[in-house]
Amino acid sequence: MTDQITPTAADGDPAWIGSHPRVQRVPTREITLFILRDFLSAPDCTALIERIDAQRRPSTIADANGDGYFRTSETCDLDHADPFVAGINARLDAFAGIATHYGEPIQGQRYDVGQEFKAHTDYFDPKGADYATYCSVAGNRTWTLMVYLNEPAAGGATRFTKIGKTVQPQTGKLLAWNNRLAPGQPNPASIHHGMKVRSGVKHVITKWYREKPWG
Repeated sequence: MTDQITPTAADGDPAWIGSHPRVQRVPTREITLFILRDFLSAPDCTALIERIDAQRRPSTIADANGDGYFRTSETCDLDHADPFVAGINARLDAFAGIATHYGEPIQGQRYDVGQEFKAHTDYFDPKGADYATYCSVAGNRTWTLMVYLNEPAAGGATRFTKIGKTVQPQTGKLLAWNNRLAPGQPNPASIHHGMKVRSGVKHVITKWYREKPWG
């Protein structure tokens, strides 16, 4: 992976991300979406899974919509004081070309059989009731980087519903997408569905970046 850049920008540069060896850009004009297999090694993924399983809790959503089954996974906020986690974080920053202080802490998610995250966007709806709560300091989310840590026996794909693109879980595979069309303009085509796990368990990590420094 090309990782000699010193991340300074708040916004990821698609040209930079696309310059990494083996990166594939999904051929659509509606969303900027990249896929990279084997971003993390199997041992790295196992170490992250162990941390997630040790600290998981029920997942939550902003702007509750009354659907108690909208997001049924479990979540873990990974400890960035842990040198291993900090190293993974630095690799994600280098891949995106975004300075670390624009990023939220890495979050881990665990999906058991039947669990899912129905179709949603990662950005916060500017008209949503909780927009000020989540965006008053750091602004809205810009880029999402997500890495599959394992492959469930069945199910657990990520489907970008607007463009009809389904990505299957694969250990170490990274997805990166831009949640905006332009500064201050969220992209509705970034809507995606963490589909139900049918057999086994799925683990992922997610890293979100913001318009302004985090915290």
